[in-house]
Amino acid sequence: MFQNIIEILILSVIQGVSEFLPISSSAHLILVSSLYEFKSNSLLIDISLHLGSLLAIIYFFREELLDVKNNKRLLSLIVLGSIPLIIVGYILYSTNLIYALRDIKVIAWTTLIFAIVLYIADKNRFDKKISTNLNIQTIFFIGFFQILSLVPGVSRAGITITAARILKFNRVDSGKISFLLSIPALSGASFLGLKDIINQPFELNYLVFVAIFSSFILSFMTVKFFLIYINKFSMNVFVIYRIVIAIILFLIIY
Repeated sequence: MFQNIIEILILSVIQGVSEFLPISSSAHLILVSSLYEFKSNSLLIDISLHLGSLLAIIYFFREELLDVKNNKRLLSLIVLGSIPLIIVGYILYSTNLIYALRDIKVIAWTTLIFAIVLYIADKNRFDKKISTNLNIQTIFFIGFFQILSLVPGVSRAGITITAARILKFNRVDSGKISFLLSIPALSGASFLGLKDIINQPFELNYLVFVAIFSSFILSFMTVKFFLIYINKFSMNVFVIYRIVIAIILFLIIY
């Protein structure tokens, strides 16, 4: 029992922290799982972890989401910007091509390449804001970039922040756009997971609730402190982290 809880907490840290930071949650989950076979890990636990993150981001932006009257345009843009990812993601998932991308060599190269891209995009000071500069053209640009996040190592948060920074949005608003786009993305991932287990026997147990709760707490804290951090500092710490991870992976591979 104690070991199971420890494993869930480790998975929750990976999911809750890396889902919203520009370091790729899928890459971390794949790498950690390959190094250590978690006995508690399962499709139901994976769904629970994603659900915890989804609930956290919805709770964090609850005022914007509930104030539909004043934020109707913003919410509509977020839905539109998520369409490319949902379509391409479903195609890759239904054809099983999504699993072909889960290769440690792919992760190593994407971790390095998109660290450099993030560094370049974040290099200059920009001041565009969601309230005045987010429109159909900009959200579709970011949305198409988000498709790349289907490749492990790219990072959904990383690539959407990168795209927003390329469009000259300030760091905080780039982070907010990324977080809002995560709501449809996490919802889609949870839906596909539920679709897989709907016809299979499964049992709700305490580990499911531990996974949801711990992922919720860690996800909420990550979002809150990340926005505080990028209001004062650049993305360089994440760029360096990604480069270090890539170098370690290259040493293991080659």
